[in-house]
Amino acid sequence: MTVQRRKLLLLGASALAAPALVRSAQAQEVTLRLHHFLPPVANVHRHFLMPWAQKIQAESEGKLRVQIFPSMQLGGAPPQLFDQARDGVVDIVWTLPGNTPGRFPRVEVFELPFVADPRARPNALACQEFYQTHLRDEFADVHPIVVWAHDGGVIHANMPVNRLEDMRGLKLRFPTRQAGEALRALGAAPIGLPIPQVPEALSQRVIDGAVVPWEVVPSIRLQELVTNHTEILGTPTFYTASFILAMNKAKYAALPAELRTVLDANSGMAAAEMAAKPWDEQGPVVRAQVERRRQNTIVQLSAAEKERWMLATRPVVENWIAGSRERGFDGAALLADARGLIAKHGA
Repeated sequence: MTVQRRKLLLLGASALAAPALVRSAQAQEVTLRLHHFLPPVANVHRHFLMPWAQKIQAESEGKLRVQIFPSMQLGGAPPQLFDQARDGVVDIVWTLPGNTPGRFPRVEVFELPFVADPRARPNALACQEFYQTHLRDEFADVHPIVVWAHDGGVIHANMPVNRLEDMRGLKLRFPTRQAGEALRALGAAPIGLPIPQVPEALSQRVIDGAVVPWEVVPSIRLQELVTNHTEILGTPTFYTASFILAMNKAKYAALPAELRTVLDANSGMAAAEMAAKPWDEQGPVVRAQVERRRQNTIVQLSAAEKERWMLATRPVVENWIAGSRERGFDGAALLADARGLIAKHGA
């Protein structure tokens, strides 16, 4: 065989092998679809989910991408998000366990009245650490990337709420089962709704207001739909809601090891730190914007009035503890652990 012919054969073999090499390299690139319920203008979308996805893409050198679909663009309703991740309809979801009341009873300990810190960071870190010890079985159907909770919620209503008596008969949207029970104990008429339904419900006078944190207010135009906002300051705060960024288990297991390592490095406590920022950083920004609206009024409960609310909602905590025994766990012990973790991370 001549030298020239040998070179031609080698070149041909290289050309045939090249597509296989390209295909092999491309096989290591993965795009995950993340589905959630709020619009792209929402602070969590802009200040947590997008930076988190960008960080993963950068650290994986572009091999692991997260494509975000807000506003339920992939179909279904917010209460179906957890099952979409479980069943592999999508790869990752951001959702509230409280969207399916009673299904995740242990995480409700953070959602009990007057347990949480008024800041998101202590609640987020405490909730994630609590997951590692107490919630693995509760969320065993998915691969949890991070479990966290927001800052103290605020009452937004079409009439002033200055004292306990002002709550009587007020139709308020609640985000979780325990927040609903707390509102009922305060004399309100709680109505459970996914957050995207709040604007229409207010417009049609199905509700008189909603309890949500400041952070979410602009994304549902709540500051335009009601003009009264009541804060319950100090530790503990009135309520918080828990969240989960959950991934399909099979999809997680199928990731190449190097990409799993990148995802793991941006999960757990590291992700909880990131998740807290939209509430602690953007919440005050939103509050200042609402305060500048001339027709809007922000009320802060006095310390004495807050004590009245705490006393009125104490049976909600007692009932949850009693119900926990029937469901096979020690609610009093979980509550003590949750409070200890909140205090630890709030110090």
